[in-house]
Amino acid sequence: MPNTNIQTGQDWGAVNVGRASANRVSVPKSAAGVSRMKAMGLVQAERKYGAGANASAHSGAGVNARKIEESDELKHNKVDKNLSKAIQQARMAKKMTQKDLATKINEKPQVIGEYENGKAIPNGQIIVKMERVLGVKLPRPGKKPAAKKSAAAGAQKAGTVRGGPPKRR
Repeated sequence: MPNTNIQTGQDWGAVNVGRASANRVSVPKSAAGVSRMKAMGLVQAERKYGAGANASAHSGAGVNARKIEESDELKHNKVDKNLSKAIQQARMAKKMTQKDLATKINEKPQVIGEYENGKAIPNGQIIVKMERVLGVKLPRPGKKPAAKKSAAAGAQKAGTVRGGPPKRR
């Protein structure tokens, strides 16, 4: 009797197409699995510097980094109470909300809130935008004024008349 191979029905066995299943590394499905794989050294994670950051006018990361390197003081300048009150009073006089002012100067409402609360780091560009929209001159967070010498004492020492050439004798 000849041996004939007759198939009856379908074959539902597993079939691998492509890579062999023996060399596969299982992918973790949860955070606990990921941390376990990190502990075993099978997975490495890297953080990207500045990923997802918004590069708008109030970020100024390069300028701030330079300032920190140059100075020993590691505190940021905050908005003066005079400036925050002036912004708030001018905005209220124009009958605007923080959101209205923010949309007119193309900033987020949180930025206006930070300026009015005195928590923001002052930025000249934003202050100029607010001055234009509010129609007022806002007090600037300026440098500390240098000690001025009296004009009379300087004129007596140099022998000059205020702004003119030296006296002839």
